Amino acid sequence: MYDIAIIGGGVIGCSIARELSKYKVKTVVIEEEVDVSCGATKANSGIIHGGYDAAYGTKKGYFSHRGNILFDGLEKELNFGFEKIGSLVLAFDNDEIKTLSKIIENGKENGVGDLKIIDREELLQLEPNAGKAIGALYCKGAGIVSPYEYCIALAENAISNGVEFKFNSRVNDINKENNIYTIKTTLEEVESKVVINAAGVNSDTISNMINEKYFHIIPRKGEYLVYAKGYGDKVNHVIFQCPNEKGKGVLVTPTYHNNLMVGPDAQIMDDKYDTSTNIDNLFDIIGKAEKSIPNLENRKIIRSFAGTRATSSLHDFIIEETESKNFINVAGIESPGITSSPAIARYVRELVGNIIDLPENNKFNPHREPNVVKKSKDDMLPMKIVNEYINLGEDDPNRIVCRCEQVRQREILDALDREIKITSTDGIKRRTRAGMGICQGRFCEPRVKKIIAKTYGISEDEITTRGIGSGTEPVRVEIMKLKNN
Repeated sequence: MYDIAIIGGGVIGCSIARELSKYKVKTVVIEEEVDVSCGATKANSGIIHGGYDAAYGTKKGYFSHRGNILFDGLEKELNFGFEKIGSLVLAFDNDEIKTLSKIIENGKENGVGDLKIIDREELLQLEPNAGKAIGALYCKGAGIVSPYEYCIALAENAISNGVEFKFNSRVNDINKENNIYTIKTTLEEVESKVVINAAGVNSDTISNMINEKYFHIIPRKGEYLVYAKGYGDKVNHVIFQCPNEKGKGVLVTPTYHNNLMVGPDAQIMDDKYDTSTNIDNLFDIIGKAEKSIPNLENRKIIRSFAGTRATSSLHDFIIEETESKNFINVAGIESPGITSSPAIARYVRELVGNIIDLPENNKFNPHREPNVVKKSKDDMLPMKIVNEYINLGEDDPNRIVCRCEQVRQREILDALDREIKITSTDGIKRRTRAGMGICQGRFCEPRVKKIIAKTYGISEDEITTRGIGSGTEPVRVEIMKLKNN
């Protein structure tokens, strides 16, 4: 019997789990995938928004700025990769400058103070590669984060403070009797006094198992392109386009590890699990991105990917106790969901505190050692030396396993010795960046499989790319088409 069961191991579920690990309650996270961060959390923009754009009076507006101001402290505790680089919303005509003024007023109502409109001269000082924008809204407090590393850090810290995680556990049904919920999963039945539904694109399905239908999730797929490590130097800030009647445009941003990323578009989908990309959509994204930053080099593109956002039919975050008492929906959490996540977790903790007692966990340890160490250009070895390290003995911890990102065996062994058992090469990729480079794992994936198998004493056949039902991802033909144009 658990005090609290959280359904969903994405950034929201893991944020809540980590927050509740500060208290002496028995908490479990139930996740249908093989690992945390397998849904929208691993496939998004990785932006910590300033909090100025979500409409004042909405939950999005309420939580985004409140979440933003917590990230400096979280980074010091959890070491997941966060950098406050600021953002720019570009305006290309006088009407868009007027829109920026309205955005500033909305931001001030949300509590954001570090906003100002700059002219073209100041814009070019900040962003020498900017296009023909005549001005921009500058927000100093926005930043970038490695979203999956953030989620992994939350989960590891939660586990080290007593939270249990159950993977490969898809929820099939929920019943309630004598104020106790029985959650029926593909592996077992879990009983809990309180249930928190943080199931992302499936949050409507989970809610409907125990409540009358009052919302549904509209899956919105967004496609992205990632450019080679180092190409993030093309820009210094997160670059947005001014929203207009045609939409919000696309963003151009460096990633925390200094790739360049552009996207997303927005496509309403029937299939919640469709994360395919389309060559025509990718070309359209590049065209829109080059309005902000001209002359992007297609030959630098190394990957396309897509994520599905959980847009609510109520057009806002849903964070509330439902008609079924002691059942809390945390649903429809799309952008700015990662930004809002720590503030959402605190609010959900308050909701739980109204249901059951939350005595403090005096042994709570907020700190988590980093797994990935950010590598600058100066940290990268010449290829001649890399080849020497590649050829070290298989048991040598200094052996380089991933030549593109120069990931050493000791980093992979560290990831395998932590709180979550990793049985997919993508799990290692998200924790160490082995496979994130130009060759996208074609060199290192077989080596990573061998290390996982040897460490756990299992067969390589038990190790998948992404989890149950996944094989080796084919080379993306559309990337080659983009490079050849």
